[in-house]
Amino acid sequence: MPLGADLPNGRSHAGEALPEVAVGENVVRVDSAVQIRSVQDRQRERRGAPGGEVEEERGGQSPHGQILHIECPTMAKKPRETFEEKKRRASAVYRRLKAAYPDAKCALDHRTPLELLVATILSAQSTDKMVNTVTPALFKKYKTAADYARSPRGVLEREIHSTGFFNSKAKNLRAAGAAIAAEHGGRVPDTMEALTALPGVGRKTANVVLGNAFGKDEGFVVDTHVARLSRRLGFTREADPVKIERDLIALVPKGRRTLFAHLLIWHGRAICAARKPLCGECPVEPLCPKVGVRIA
Repeated sequence: MPLGADLPNGRSHAGEALPEVAVGENVVRVDSAVQIRSVQDRQRERRGAPGGEVEEERGGQSPHGQILHIECPTMAKKPRETFEEKKRRASAVYRRLKAAYPDAKCALDHRTPLELLVATILSAQSTDKMVNTVTPALFKKYKTAADYARSPRGVLEREIHSTGFFNSKAKNLRAAGAAIAAEHGGRVPDTMEALTALPGVGRKTANVVLGNAFGKDEGFVVDTHVARLSRRLGFTREADPVKIERDLIALVPKGRRTLFAHLLIWHGRAICAARKPLCGECPVEPLCPKVGVRIA
């Protein structure tokens, strides 16, 4: 039966007045028993979610034998975000997080580049809090890079045992200390190339030292929090830290990168948790596409 046809005076089989529904440019009357479903309704049904039984692909059937399917899109598909739009959104996220976390800074306690280098090496697979409980005694005992190089085998291991992977970390601290003493006059180098040439020092550690000890805002520190939030915010689709850093460098100008990393880390710990982010309390919620977040 054609829509609205053969129903005298626009009334249903039960004799009730039919509601008007706009279809295209026409206004028709539809039997109230007929389902009018949105695109989202159909998507939910195909996934087996609550909201009704799954009907045939081309339409549903009313109790009166009518075959009818009207899709009513709830909103137009958003255009894909351009690179310039993403840069502006990243800048807005930075400003909001900066206002929300005015005290954001490096969480590793240190006074010198050497202390920060040591603390960052120890922080691998550990927590900043744990490292900060170990380093006061360590820094009091080991004043120079050569001190670490001369540390007797087994002693340094015991001193850093609680940070985990202590054998590997002690080996790297001795080797890095020896290289700094022999090749850099006892001073921690201040270039990416020289830092990453040291044993146990990768781009993340080098970026931490360069940005926080030397004020060189060249790269972007990518830890687990930064990686997770960067994907959730739609700033990158990558999983590899080096590729994530590349995408973030393109979006964030020099002068903001070191602090932006701290802001993301602080936000990841306080609000944007991995499993249950507190989106209702998030200062950047209006700017976040929530990639990978299940909306309840």
